[in-house]
Amino acid sequence: MTAKDIIEKWVEAFNNGDSNAIAEFYSEDAINHQVADSPVEGKEAIREMFSREFSRAEMTCLVDNIFEDGEWAILEWKDPLGLRGCGFFHVQNEKIVFQRGYWDKLSFFKMHNLPIPA
Repeated sequence: MTAKDIIEKWVEAFNNGDSNAIAEFYSEDAINHQVADSPVEGKEAIREMFSREFSRAEMTCLVDNIFEDGEWAILEWKDPLGLRGCGFFHVQNEKIVFQRGYWDKLSFFKMHNLPIPA
């Protein structure tokens, strides 16, 4: 399975709000580092992060593009509310070992009427 194939399946799990399914795409020692947050290290911590985030807001990832270059895939996305972002995924042995994401956290909080962290 290619990096692009894995990211397409990752998006499907994300859109189902399934933190258990999405965690299965990560290696045991994976790192998920969203630009607005501290890095989350380890598959279980990533599962917990997605579980927490899915409970706070309904999120949908609409794929604009997925680019692939060997072990790397780049996901350009938007959501139904107009938020846009980009994720970089390093995939080895069909598991995500590193993810870096860029998106507007302040706009996300405002769109979902969430308290803005200090």
